[in-house]
Amino acid sequence: MHRRNPFPKKHALAGVSEPLTFSTENFPMAKKPSRLALIICAGLLLALSPASSALALKKNLVFRGGPAGGTFQLVADAIEAYPGVKALSTLSVTAQPSAGSLENLREVHAGQADFGLVYSGHAYLGRNGLLQDDSNAYDKVLAVASLYGAPAQLVVRKGSGIKSVKDLKGKRVGVGSPGSGAFANCELFFRHLGVWDAIIPSHIGYNEVALAFANKQLDAFCLFTAFPSSAITMAARTGKIELLNLNVEAGASGFYKKYPYFTARTLPAGTYRGVNHNTRSFQDSTLWVAGAEVPDEVVYRLLATIYDKKGLRYMGRQNPALKDMRLRSGARGVIIPMHPGAIRFWKEKGLL
Repeated sequence: MHRRNPFPKKHALAGVSEPLTFSTENFPMAKKPSRLALIICAGLLLALSPASSALALKKNLVFRGGPAGGTFQLVADAIEAYPGVKALSTLSVTAQPSAGSLENLREVHAGQADFGLVYSGHAYLGRNGLLQDDSNAYDKVLAVASLYGAPAQLVVRKGSGIKSVKDLKGKRVGVGSPGSGAFANCELFFRHLGVWDAIIPSHIGYNEVALAFANKQLDAFCLFTAFPSSAITMAARTGKIELLNLNVEAGASGFYKKYPYFTARTLPAGTYRGVNHNTRSFQDSTLWVAGAEVPDEVVYRLLATIYDKKGLRYMGRQNPALKDMRLRSGARGVIIPMHPGAIRFWKEKGLL
């Protein structure tokens, strides 16, 4: 049987004078789409639409912590392991160790990690291209919450004769591993006081530094971490230690004026064995940060999970430093821009 050509004669290959139109009327044998086909198409359109869940696009989240034995890694591990986070079926968090603050800053900026812990000072300097020997602007790193203070703690042996930072000239000093916040802050402070080039620096991490100090391979070591530090606790068990008052030299040298994100802090007497007096120092604050590309809903959901009563109680049990985590302080003193998901959360709580 001869079938009518569905294309008008004018639609020859040599030239088309009218727009082509298609309909089932032109194809008598064509079948109408089945109900199942329509459902499948609708499902595909929904999955590909911008309105689909952002969480489904960002299920596996990398959270960078820090060196083994340090508070950064303990915090990251605690967030990963919290049952409330585990119960979030639409996402998962994997805590991964790192060199510390500076490495986390760079990896979150580059999208190699979704979240990380960064010292407030490094986030500020990095955003403005002011890091030591690094003029890059790390402006894709946004604040989620301020977690806890990390005071400088400079440990020497009791009776060593070392009474100030300037007495460290010619001494072997543990300054943290390269890429860590401890290393960067120690270098910053020691350079400011003019002693960085006069010491013999040892670039080792938290756990190793306590062992080296106990074996008398070091004369001193400097950490920026919450207290009590497991490394300093270990050092105090193997011999008598003393903590130096760093606040005096910081204040007299104009350190606070030049670097206003540092603030004075007192370590209470009895924090470490044998140190029975208050010790004045200064601290940086620890920021939970996220990359700019992390979906807003992901950041909001994690904040809402960690910063409820159960979440804060859980975090406080994981490490003494986290006992200071409070809803009212989570948005306080943040000096870099916040992630939109965090802005939504803190505004809902009336804290922004």
